[in-house]
Amino acid sequence: MKTNSSITRRKTRQIMVGNVPVGGDAPISVQTMTNTETCDVEATLGQINRIVNAGVDIVRVSVPSMDAAEAFRKIRSQVEVPLVADIHFDYRIALKVLENGVDCLRINPGNIGSEERIRAVVDSAKDKNIPLRIGVNAGSLGKNLLRKYKEPTSEAMVESALTQIDILDKLDFQNFKISLKASEIFMTLAAYRSLATQVDQPFHLGITEAGGLRSGTVKSAIGLGAMLMDGIGDTIRVSLAADPVEEVKVGFDILKSLGLRHKGVNLVACPSCSRQNFDVISVVNELESRLEDITTPIDVAVIGCIVNGPGEAKVAEIGLTGASPSNLVYKEGVPDHKINNENLVDELEAMVRQRVADKKQMEENLIASS
Repeated sequence: MKTNSSITRRKTRQIMVGNVPVGGDAPISVQTMTNTETCDVEATLGQINRIVNAGVDIVRVSVPSMDAAEAFRKIRSQVEVPLVADIHFDYRIALKVLENGVDCLRINPGNIGSEERIRAVVDSAKDKNIPLRIGVNAGSLGKNLLRKYKEPTSEAMVESALTQIDILDKLDFQNFKISLKASEIFMTLAAYRSLATQVDQPFHLGITEAGGLRSGTVKSAIGLGAMLMDGIGDTIRVSLAADPVEEVKVGFDILKSLGLRHKGVNLVACPSCSRQNFDVISVVNELESRLEDITTPIDVAVIGCIVNGPGEAKVAEIGLTGASPSNLVYKEGVPDHKINNENLVDELEAMVRQRVADKKQMEENLIASS
């Protein structure tokens, strides 16, 4: 299915988080954060591996202590995905993880301490060419800002960011990205939109503490979707009280729905009604589960009847239209063969996997001939 996106992305500088470019004309990356105890190296590695299998681009790990910094070193040595260390308050932890091979530091210069301590962190990051992420959160604004604005506001968040940017400007450091997160959608939108007109650093998007899997997904899709449609955003994290793997899936689904990333199966499916000629919901759920490992972009349509089925199937790489007595399968928009309800999922899965294999072979042939 061809997507004609009218989104014009905001022009930003580009930084590198490990081997992943963030900003400029790079694809919008998807990241998440581990929720294991970092000092439990095996548990954290296990979670990171599951996250990587879900397709994540960048993983963030909380490093609240020197023991966690040592655990981070062990974790870093055993994974290839870029790792961001989340640091607060203690500049010595930041210096330690910079020595341990971190790909990006998430800090708040305002809570790191004196100018001398901030300079020590920035100088080390500059020497190692490691980017920083300035992370402003409505729930942890400084006391001066809360006295001035009485409560968290978008204006307070922007002022906090500009104050921190000014610190880095004075230290001649531009290798950073910015986040302005609140749990309230409108406050978050206003903050990002305001700052987007004032700086050219890449933005890390998120609706913080969005909620559980269902409610948090809805809130994140609305908030992130609105900003992405404005062209704002270079990397995203969906914050859910759920398995980090789910954050990655939702993140990619948001980008996929806007035509900003094409990764894995784009499954178009009807909600089903009494016209359906097979159990659409069970077929779709089973297909989604079976095809989670596929990262090659492919459009698949599963429609239960002939009302919208042919139209959707014609613009998908593989399409299924419910019909009686047999359903009709389309390949590349062309009716191909009929299929009965027995073993429906097995046959669809086989066709999708064969199509993916064919696409990979075509890509390899093109590379070999170039």
